[in-house]
Parts: sequence; structure tokens; C-alpha cells
Amino acid sequence: MGEVALGVDTHRDAHVAAVLPLSGAVLGTEEFPATAVGYRALLRWAWKSGTVTRAGVEGTGSYGACLTRYLLARGMDVLDVNRMDRADRRQRGKTDPLDAQNAARAVLNGRARARAKSDDGPVQIARMYKLTKTSAVKARTQAINQVKAVLVTAYPVLREELATLGNAELFRTCARSTDASSQEEGGDESVLQATRITLGLLAHRIGQLSEQIREVEARLTRLVERHAPQLLEVVGVGPDTAVALLITVGDNPERLDSEASFAALFGVSPVERSSGRRQFRCLNCGGDRQANAALHRIVFTRLRVVSRTQAYYERRIKEGKTRREIVRCLKRYAAREVFHLVKQLQS
Repeated sequence: MGEVALGVDTHRDAHVAAVLPLSGAVLGTEEFPATAVGYRALLRWAWKSGTVTRAGVEGTGSYGACLTRYLLARGMDVLDVNRMDRADRRQRGKTDPLDAQNAARAVLNGRARARAKSDDGPVQIARMYKLTKTSAVKARTQAINQVKAVLVTAYPVLREELATLGNAELFRTCARSTDASSQEEGGDESVLQATRITLGLLAHRIGQLSEQIREVEARLTRLVERHAPQLLEVVGVGPDTAVALLITVGDNPERLDSEASFAALFGVSPVERSSGRRQFRCLNCGGDRQANAALHRIVFTRLRVVSRTQAYYERRIKEGKTRREIVRCLKRYAAREVFHLVKQLQS
């Protein structure tokens, strides 16, 4: 038996797999449950058709994440496959077996080139904590806005009492404010009492969320200090920025085999936009936008505190470059520096 390519169309409850040889003919298509037993059955079924060393999986970061980890743990080269383009779908239709076959063909013809993240180490842990922190920050912002909105419509006696307080003192005062009469059974609550209780509950929520954020931030800082301390030595990189960079790279940085692929992943690589006599390049607007934002923070921090970066900026301004063009160049330089630091994680 020769080498075959495996393609998988992933869903929440079941995955559809297809096996194709190098010639491109379909050897078989089968559906398997999205469970540990199903993953083992899928791989056994694929090996019956030939030697499987490469697999194209749709949704390696969502429905296919567990299957991707399973395949990577068994030494397979897993590639992230995008869905078919709309023109192809209009011509050929859309079914799960067709999607699985197209995933396998994308592996064979080289259209699928992005190696999947392993998501089985400290970076995945950081991603979980980052998710928790992001949701807590959003909820806290919403609660703060609600406190301000309640104060706008509150009775003058309450609004004037709290209007001069800063946010920290305001939340502490609201959290301490309790009305004993509102707790009495059978007592009628006034609008003023209900407003105080509402402000107190919102203030308690803000305090709880702030405590969660501090705890998660401490965990993230310890994680970065333990697994990627070299990133924290870079000017402009703090724990939050380091986490954003690591999440984009993943637990297997060896999948980024060149500086160019790293720059493309971070959205700081040039892209050809030539047609006819018009020959030019523009900035890649793809890539991970969170990672691109992390590079943006690094650049603007350096523009404030690093004399070498400031001198570079002034020199390029005199050459006629715009601020946006200079920032793009600086982001590429920062990406190059981060790339060489991240590659050290493999050793």
C-alpha cells in the first residue's frame, strides 16, 4: 500500500473523513463520532487504505481541535484547511463527504500549507486564562457602565452624594451602602432604596470581577516567566503582550519554519498587488489581528521610550515616509526580533 492523504470535515458531534491516494481518486469516505473512540476508529480506518502521514482538517481551532491533538500525538503532519470557495460550492454543491475530499485534495495539491497548532502545552493553558480574563474585563466594563447609568437617573439626594467620588471610592461606597428597612419582611421598598440596593449589587459584582482579573493576571505572569522569560526582556513586551504573541505561535513553534511565514501569520508581510504595468506591493491585511495589535503596542511603547527607535522615526520622516509607513516597518522589525526569540522555545 502506498501513501494516502486524509481529509476530515469536522462537526460538533461527528466527523466525516475521506482518504485519497497521490493520484487523487477517492478510496473511501466514512463518518465517525467526535469522541475518543471515534478518533481511534477513524485512524484505523484510514490506515487500511495506505500509509497516512498527512491529514487536512477543517476547523483545527474549534470542532477539530481534539482530533488535531490526537493526530499530532501520533506523529502525523496536520494541516489546517479552509473551506471551499463559493464558486466551487455553487458548481459542485456542498456535502460533508465533498468537504472531506476537498480537504484531502488540499493536502495533495499543496493548497493547505498552514500546520495546525498542537494546543497541548503551556500556551493552551495561557489561552484558557486569557479567555477568562477577557470575559471578566468585558463583564466588569458593563457593570461599571450600568452603575454610571443608574446614577444619571437617580434621585438628586443620592446622585449629589456620589457625584464627587472617584471610581474606586464610588464602588466602595456603593458596596457598603445597605438599607436595613429594605430587608424587613412586608416592608414596601421605595425607588431610592431599590436604587441603593442596585448600586450595591453592581459594586459587589465589580469587586468580584476585579479580583478574578487580578488572579488570572498573576497566573498568566507566572506562566510567561516560567516558559518564555526571554520575551519579557524585550522592550515593550509585558505579560499581556507576551501571552498574545505566544497564543498566536502555539505550543509547536517549529510549524513556523521561516521568518516570512511568521510575518505573514502576524499580518506584517508584504503582498503583491501587481496588474499589467502597475507593479506594487501592499501590507498583508490578514494574519492574526490580536498578534498584530501586540506588535502595534510594542512599536508605540518603543516610540515613547527608546531613543534608537525615535531616531529611526525622525530619519524616515525626513526621507518623506508617512507615520503609517514607518510604523509598518517597525512592526516588521519587531516581528523579526520576536521570531528569533520564539524559536528558542523549541530547544
